[in-house]
Amino acid sequence: MQKEIFLGLGSNVGDRNEALKTAIELLQKTETIAVLDCSNVYETKPVGVTDQADFLNLVLKAVTSSPPQELLQVTQSIEKEMGRIKDVRWGPRNIDLDILLYNDENIMMEELSIPHPRMAERAFVLIPLMDVVSNSKTDEVKHWLSSLPAEKKQGYACMDKQTAG
Repeated sequence: MQKEIFLGLGSNVGDRNEALKTAIELLQKTETIAVLDCSNVYETKPVGVTDQADFLNLVLKAVTSSPPQELLQVTQSIEKEMGRIKDVRWGPRNIDLDILLYNDENIMMEELSIPHPRMAERAFVLIPLMDVVSNSKTDEVKHWLSSLPAEKKQGYACMDKQTAG
């Protein structure tokens, strides 16, 4: 049975556009994932470790037949294949793939929390999510966005879907 998922993608090292395109292509080649829609691409300031280059971020709407743990393995294997090195939390990265939502399910495990635990605090996730979210989730995402302080919603440059897709 196909489950609706939303994945957040980001990059701030090297050719950011190319990294996003490659990650989308690798996701599309995965037999258990079908990408349905891609948000606009947004250039965003880093969060956490702020002394680094700006990110390009987008959100994909997709369906999958993979259970959540298997989907996590897929996203992590794509990050690894693309050369992602996890050495500094919230530090620079050539690619970051996050499972934001998985079929309206709440999942709490040591290695995986869905919805993404910091999603509602991050405009760089919520703004592109609004581009692709289903009507049934629009009000919830709007509520999260309206709850963010104004300064967290500033500095987002929309680059359009053509940039990464």
